[in-house]
Amino acid sequence: MMREIGIRDIDELYADVPEDLKLKRKLDLPSPLSEYEVERNVESLLNKNRTTYDLPTFLGAGCWPHYVPAVVENIIGRTEFLTSYTPYQPEISQGLLQLLFEYQSMICELTGMDVANSSLYDWASALGEAARMTQRLTGRQEILVPKIIHPDRLATLQSYIQPVNMHVRNIEFDRTTGQMSLEDLEAKISEKTAAVYVENPSYLGFTETNVKEMGRIAHEHDARFIVGVDPISLGVLEAPGEYGADIVIGEGQPLGNSMNFGGPLLGIFACRREPAFIRQMPGRIVGMTTVQNGTRRAYCMILQTREQHIRRHRATSNICSNETLCALSAAVYLALLGPNGLKELGNTIISKSNYAMKRLNEIEGVESPVFSSFHFKEFTVKFDEKRVRDVHRNLLRHNVLGGKDVSKEFPKLGEIALYCVTEIHSKENIDQLIDAVNHILTESS
Repeated sequence: MMREIGIRDIDELYADVPEDLKLKRKLDLPSPLSEYEVERNVESLLNKNRTTYDLPTFLGAGCWPHYVPAVVENIIGRTEFLTSYTPYQPEISQGLLQLLFEYQSMICELTGMDVANSSLYDWASALGEAARMTQRLTGRQEILVPKIIHPDRLATLQSYIQPVNMHVRNIEFDRTTGQMSLEDLEAKISEKTAAVYVENPSYLGFTETNVKEMGRIAHEHDARFIVGVDPISLGVLEAPGEYGADIVIGEGQPLGNSMNFGGPLLGIFACRREPAFIRQMPGRIVGMTTVQNGTRRAYCMILQTREQHIRRHRATSNICSNETLCALSAAVYLALLGPNGLKELGNTIISKSNYAMKRLNEIEGVESPVFSSFHFKEFTVKFDEKRVRDVHRNLLRHNVLGGKDVSKEFPKLGEIALYCVTEIHSKENIDQLIDAVNHILTESS
């Protein structure tokens, strides 16, 4: 093999790997073990971990702790769904195709859009695909995004658009409210702008109040308006389709999907009903038709614009899969809750998160939230005289998992963390957090 590829030794194969990353000694491997011994050893290692069943967690930031009803796990655990990958043979996959069709329909109803695909990988990849879609629609090379954006989503976006020579421009925010600056948006948008992107709720938890104005500004410059959402919030917040969104993306993990150590996730993607939009949508769409004078329904995959199904030069994306099982979980979850259940859930989250913010704000040396805007389920917590890193390390000693340290991402805001409160958090959980923070700050003073 080495002779065929033109190298003299194995070290030459790894010539591109920096020297400081290479192991300069032999691997320290244990002696062989039996299957039983390996199993017991792995179990002993795993038992050192503490999960969200062992201690309350206030960590969100893109993968959130929500309750997954037993009926969701029961249905997706059926063998015809659990082992499914992608329905390449629609004539024998009618049940699965119907569930994906139902998923698409509910996503459209939830977001206020006309067409949805049958899922992408996650929110970040959906953002990258949306940006490239607007570039194909407008022929422009620039996307405007809020300065307050998840750094992982921003990095994924930049990876997606770099090959097509697109670039990102950040829009400033108001230091008091956190709201994206309309003045800065007006100043930076131009004939080069393919799209304006906003997240609602934002990465730091507050909701944007000027979304209609943002959409108007984008459309006045013939740019597209992309809105990123946490779908759980749409039980209580206005659907993006109602305030002018052209494309809606988001993270579907809260819809009946467990955190699963950070994945797999579920990318939501929906858009307006225009031929140009639908033709440029990445992924796949499941459609329904009727046969025998409308007496029977048939489901099939339509408008598959990935390179595997059409000529490569006409493909919109090289995405080679979708999150079918996660999408099925979302469909079952949404059908189970319905509009009223989703609204009740949203109000419960608002009530609990506001209680947490109120209690935290009562602690001397703590400010929560940092921004004077309405927050949904995530909010910022600022520590005046203590580093977030130290507070969180001590919280673990009190059997509490704190939020995400975002002080390095936004250094001008000081020592701040992003906390998350959902329907799974009881009053006792929140009070446990408050008591722990109180004890930590009092102890260090």
